Amino acid sequence: MSTNLRVLLSAAQIKQRVREMGRQIDADYASGPIYMISVLKGSFIFMADLARAVRRPVRIDFMGISSYGNGKTTSGEVKLTRDLDISIEGQNVLIVEDIVDSGVTLNYLLRLLHQRNPKSIHIATLLDKPERRIRPVDIRYTGFQIPDEFVIGYGLDYAEDYRNLPDICVLSG
Repeated sequence: MSTNLRVLLSAAQIKQRVREMGRQIDADYASGPIYMISVLKGSFIFMADLARAVRRPVRIDFMGISSYGNGKTTSGEVKLTRDLDISIEGQNVLIVEDIVDSGVTLNYLLRLLHQRNPKSIHIATLLDKPERRIRPVDIRYTGFQIPDEFVIGYGLDYAEDYRNLPDICVLSG
């Protein structure tokens, strides 16, 4: 593994922001459970922390969407690798993403989930790279806007490595 890492967001910064996002989500949903859908694999750590920060009932499921392969840039080709186990019809759905950059993956996912008739559907992302946007995305909850750099840690990987880092780091080299 490379040692060319620069901390962009510390574990303490992430923890504080996730708590703030949890309070905002609680304030925005009047009643009933929230169906949090984690987009695997990168968002699983963020979703676990966000679910614990929310005080209302939370139901959890996972979807696998792939658009990266083993490279540092999106392939532009999106495929569903794991579907939901639960029905979201008539439910408040919160898609939990690790990072939004091009918007291609989320546009695909939103089209797919809207066909299942949820009551509402919103997006929470830990990281947003708006300057990389190819397709528009309406993000309700954003942890941090970051520059166009390749980041790892806190669930995000490079070729399946670095997910276990507690900080968000820039990988160079």
